[in-house]
Amino acid sequence: MTEQKNSTQPSTPKQKSVPPVFNFINGGLSGMLATCVVHPMDVLKNRMQLNRDGTSIVMLIKSIMAEEGLTKFYRGLTAGLVRQATYTTTRLGIYNHLLDMWKANKASPPSFMVLCTMGMTAGVCGAFVGTPAEIALVRMSADGRLPPDHRRNYKHVFDAFFRIYKDEGITALWRGCIPTMGRAAVVNVSQLATYSQAKKMIVKTWNVKEGIPLHFWASMVSGLLTSFNSMPFDIAKTRIQNLKVSVKPPSMMSVITKTAQQEGITALWKGFVPTYCRIGPHTVLTFMINEQLTKLSRQYFV
Repeated sequence: MTEQKNSTQPSTPKQKSVPPVFNFINGGLSGMLATCVVHPMDVLKNRMQLNRDGTSIVMLIKSIMAEEGLTKFYRGLTAGLVRQATYTTTRLGIYNHLLDMWKANKASPPSFMVLCTMGMTAGVCGAFVGTPAEIALVRMSADGRLPPDHRRNYKHVFDAFFRIYKDEGITALWRGCIPTMGRAAVVNVSQLATYSQAKKMIVKTWNVKEGIPLHFWASMVSGLLTSFNSMPFDIAKTRIQNLKVSVKPPSMMSVITKTAQQEGITALWKGFVPTYCRIGPHTVLTFMINEQLTKLSRQYFV
């Protein structure tokens, strides 16, 4: 009788959604904490993408340590943190909110195409909001490669905002916005959607239970695909945003085409190693921290 009674019990009730404000707070905090760990890879990535001489990552690390010192690996960290506070807060907040809305109104889980649409929507919105911090990050992290008399020497991210606005106008804070949004669409389809899909595949194939190991492996798969898919857009974004005031910014496609013609098609993936060394761990840390913060939010505030 007991077995029959248990077999007819209703399934576990749906998990309650976290209040929307926590999706945004948790997204921003998880991105900022992850950035504190991987920021040196952002510095290396930006410099490799701006160099046209094929400098290897090992040579670049040695050069920075010898000429600028170890602390310069964290040049532009304030911009990186503000970028996460704007871009990641917006994209993860919107993505998680869309996912919660789907779960609350649909019986079946979202399809891969639905996840892609959610990821693109979240990424494009986040990229637009985060473009000013992205420009400051690119310029601050790349400043050390310039001769001393050509350096911008921004003191911090807010000094960068003020001086860009003063010297170049308010619209300059959104220079390279189109390739930034294009990159974000690719990144978020690759990162957000494939992360959810990778979790499903890993659970189904290896029967891994929900927890940190599952989040880790799903994030590593997601990070690899994200790095490869987004690199050409990232190259264009970085080079446009680092241009001098007097130079009219070219289009995204013209930068990609010119780079491929002058430096070879493989140049579009210049800086792949530091990009993956940044995106891989950043994806792992962001999603792991976000999962834990969401769990705590659901435990204490739902």
